[in-house]
Amino acid sequence: MRGLDSNILIRYLTADDAQQTAAARSLLEQGEETGDRFHISTTVLCELIWTLRGRPYFLDRSAITSAIELLSATPLFVLQSRELVLKALRDYRQGGADFPDYLIGWQNRQAGCEDTLTFDRKLARENGFTLLD
Repeated sequence: MRGLDSNILIRYLTADDAQQTAAARSLLEQGEETGDRFHISTTVLCELIWTLRGRPYFLDRSAITSAIELLSATPLFVLQSRELVLKALRDYRQGGADFPDYLIGWQNRQAGCEDTLTFDRKLARENGFTLLD
């Protein structure tokens, strides 16, 4: 198994740079042929989502969650904390906070925390988060 950086996934998903897109696709096609798998860390997912939300892509939550769900369903990719990522994606699709916030909340719950404390008033309205005043 080999780890991927977010820029490989960005080229693969957006095809916005011909040379790098070709290299990323070639790598992944070779992986499919040889049975290799590629690890995607939660940090890489956070970077990927942050990048896809911003310039020049400006993708909405629905498009972003669909792309990550597609990656998670593809045997070629191994997502770190896959179940937590899918829970965070569900919350991100439906909620008003950012994906990393939801992921942090789910990671804290998995660690046995009763809640996640925050100064973010908007986030504190989400399930599992508590405002610290």
